[in-house]
Amino acid sequence: MTRGDWLPSLRQAGGLLVVLSVLAGVFGWLEPHFLSLATLSLLFSQVPDLAVLACGMTLVMVAGGIDLSVGSLVGLASVVLGLCLVSWQWPLWAAIAASLLVGLLCGLASGLLSVLGRIPSFIVTLGMLEAARGGAYLVSGSQTLYLGARLESISQPLAVINLAPSALLAGLVVLAGQGLLTFTVFGRRLQAVGANERAVWMMGVDPGQVKIITFALCGLGAGLAGVFQAARLGAADPNAGIGMELGAIAAVVIGGASPTGGRGTVLGAFLGVLVIAVLQTGLAQVGAADPVKRLITGGVIVLAVLADSMRRRT
Repeated sequence: MTRGDWLPSLRQAGGLLVVLSVLAGVFGWLEPHFLSLATLSLLFSQVPDLAVLACGMTLVMVAGGIDLSVGSLVGLASVVLGLCLVSWQWPLWAAIAASLLVGLLCGLASGLLSVLGRIPSFIVTLGMLEAARGGAYLVSGSQTLYLGARLESISQPLAVINLAPSALLAGLVVLAGQGLLTFTVFGRRLQAVGANERAVWMMGVDPGQVKIITFALCGLGAGLAGVFQAARLGAADPNAGIGMELGAIAAVVIGGASPTGGRGTVLGAFLGVLVIAVLQTGLAQVGAADPVKRLITGGVIVLAVLADSMRRRT
C-alpha cells in the first residue's frame, strides 16, 4: 500500500466508525442497557473467531480469490481440539497446535489445488467446505465433545481490563495482518496479484506461490477461530462455524475490500466485523425476532456495499 492509498483507507475507516456510532446511538436509545460496560464486554467476547476469519479472508480476497471453506474448517479444528483434549488427553498447547495445523494444511491444500489445477478458488473451496464438514462429523461421530473448564482461561474476561485473552489475541492477529499487507514485500505482491496477475508474472514474481501462501494463512486463521469458538462454548461441536464464511466475506466487503481483488485492508475488515456484531447484539437486546434480524442485517450489508460503490464512482 503506497502513501497515496492511506487517504482513501482512512476515509473508509472513518465512514465505518460513523456507522458504528450511529448504530450504537440508535440501539442505546431503544435499549438503555445497550450502552453499558457489560454489553461492550459481551460484544468483544463474541467477535474473536469472526475477526481472525475476516483477517484471513481479506488476504485471500485482496489476491483475487475467495475461500468458502473457512466455516467448515472452524468446525473441523474445533473437533480436533476436543478429540486431543478429551479422548487422547493431550496437553492444552499440543491440542491447540493440532487444531492450527489442521486449518493450515486444509488451507494449503485448497491453495495447491486451485493454483496447480488451475481451478477457480470458488470451486475448490466449495469442495473443501463439504469435505471438512464431513471430516468433522466423521472423526467426532457426529457428537459434541464437552470440554468443561479446560479452555476457560482463553474465553473468560480478565478482571483488570474486562476483555478475554481471545479478544486480545484476535486484536494482535488483526494488527499483524494489517502490517503484513501494508509494510511487507509479500503484502505488496499480494495486492499486485489481485490487481493484475499477468503484470506480476512479467515482473518475475510467481503469483501462484503468493496465492498458495495466502490460502494457507487463511486456513491457519480458521484453525485459530475454531479454538476461540470451542473456548467460548466450552464444547467442540462438529456443527461449529456453519455460515461463518458468509459473515467473514460480508465483513471484508463492508470493510472496503474489492470482490474482484487488488484492494482491501485487514483493519477495515475488523471494523466490518464490529458493524455486524453491534447490529446483531443490538437487535437481540431490543427483542427482534430471528427473521427480522436476518432481514435487517442483510439489508445493512447491501446498503454498506452500495454506499461504498457509489462513493468510489464520485
